[in-house]
Amino acid sequence: MGNCCGTPPTKPKRERRPNPFSQDGFHSNVTRKVVVLKSYPAGLEGQQGKNIHDKYTLGKELGRGEFGVTYLCLDKETQELLACKSISKHKLKTAVDIEDVRREVAIMHHLPPHPNIVGLKNVFEDDSAVHLVMELCEGGELFDRIIARGHYSERAAAVVTHTIVEVVQICHKQGVMHRDLKPENFLFANKKENSPLKAIDFGLSVFFKPGERFSEIVGSPYYMAPEVLKRNYGPEVDVWSAGVILYILLCGVPPFWAETEQGVAQAILRGSLDFRREPWPKVSENAKSLVRQMLDPDPKARLTAQQVLDHPWLQNSKKASNVPLDAVRTRLKQFSAVNKLKRKALRIIAEHLSGEESEGMKDMFDTMDTDKSGYITFEKLKAGLPKIGSRLADSEVKLFMEAADVNNDGLLDYGEFVTLVINLQRVDKDEHLRKAFDYFDKAGNGYLGSDDLRQGLHDEISDVDLDVINDILVEVDTDKDGRISYEEFVSMMRTGTDWRKASRRYSRGRFNSLSIGLLRDGSLQSGNQKKR
Repeated sequence: MGNCCGTPPTKPKRERRPNPFSQDGFHSNVTRKVVVLKSYPAGLEGQQGKNIHDKYTLGKELGRGEFGVTYLCLDKETQELLACKSISKHKLKTAVDIEDVRREVAIMHHLPPHPNIVGLKNVFEDDSAVHLVMELCEGGELFDRIIARGHYSERAAAVVTHTIVEVVQICHKQGVMHRDLKPENFLFANKKENSPLKAIDFGLSVFFKPGERFSEIVGSPYYMAPEVLKRNYGPEVDVWSAGVILYILLCGVPPFWAETEQGVAQAILRGSLDFRREPWPKVSENAKSLVRQMLDPDPKARLTAQQVLDHPWLQNSKKASNVPLDAVRTRLKQFSAVNKLKRKALRIIAEHLSGEESEGMKDMFDTMDTDKSGYITFEKLKAGLPKIGSRLADSEVKLFMEAADVNNDGLLDYGEFVTLVINLQRVDKDEHLRKAFDYFDKAGNGYLGSDDLRQGLHDEISDVDLDVINDILVEVDTDKDGRISYEEFVSMMRTGTDWRKASRRYSRGRFNSLSIGLLRDGSLQSGNQKKR
């Protein structure tokens, strides 16, 4: 824990490093100067310096994320249809962002060919982007396929679970921890009934060694293991996330639920599972046994991926109950629809965060750094925060500083300072959520109606039908007046929102709004357990 309560330890001055958040780091002509892929993975070296358009034709847009766009891609020679994820260099604002891309490419190339893991076919880099050419998955998301089926049962859930855990097993055998297992990261290869389900996103994955521990809070709160919140974890977190997915597959709602993001985290830490509500009485004891063992709060007692695959319920999946679980499909439909609305809102927020929040940070840091040491002490922070409109008690300032102080030395360097200020602003203000709400509120009347949702989601859902809109309204419109107020929108966004991805350039290896909220209400200790 950072020593911010007394006199901070002396620290020799050192040469100031380039500041990745200011104009002396990455600047407007980033696309001409930054080389992301210093070396190409073995087997792909031949593409270095080549133009992607010489080999592939890029077609329609398939999806859009924080850093890039995925396009339909045609191999000119073989006529094979693929997908190309083009990551814009202009949006890679820090060295951390660049390292994320390098690691994603390295991990995708490192993983062996597997029918349930999307394959990386090629990599290119030009002045404006890094292009990852991959297998095309055009069969839709996991939950959407379940919803579309006329029949859904425990047996179907077992088949899906076996696939997901097999992916976890392959990753762990290869020394890769996924860290972001969730239904949205699994797509079907095609629309055929027997289409393979594939893991598609390794953007938060890391390499690990046996016994190595990690402290970075990453992933989506619904699927986050308790040890992630405690900042001391290993590959067991992937089994937990798979267990959360299994729980949802069997009953239609997440096991740990609350009205706020902090509430979700507290529920995870409590670890109480509900097997009383429908349809759990109809679910077999074997299935419930597996859920309990995958969601064991003690990572040492939790099943490994291999032990999950060896569990009787999965070993005898063909004998699992085929009784329809209609209530699950109904709940999944609502859950999936609301997640699509959240994802679109988070993209709006991510775009809003792309540059404007870093403006003025350097001046703010220099103003607080009164002795020009290059570091902010607790006393400097306490004196400077009121100047940026933050009114916190000394005890709260200590908690925020301890959470941001990665080195545990009682001093904040520039990167730690930026992380702290961005998250302070996010906790104290709601301008980011307001920006997202205003995007949907086409009429500007302060409410989201059916037409607003239909227009706002047209690029998230190819065919926004009335059922999808109704599912969103049923879930979000708590006062049942047929429309979504700003307060209802905020409540939805703060339940399980993945702020980590919306603000990754500021929170890497430090903390996010989820951990701050926990620190503020005292439900989680603020000690920083480092990756070691």
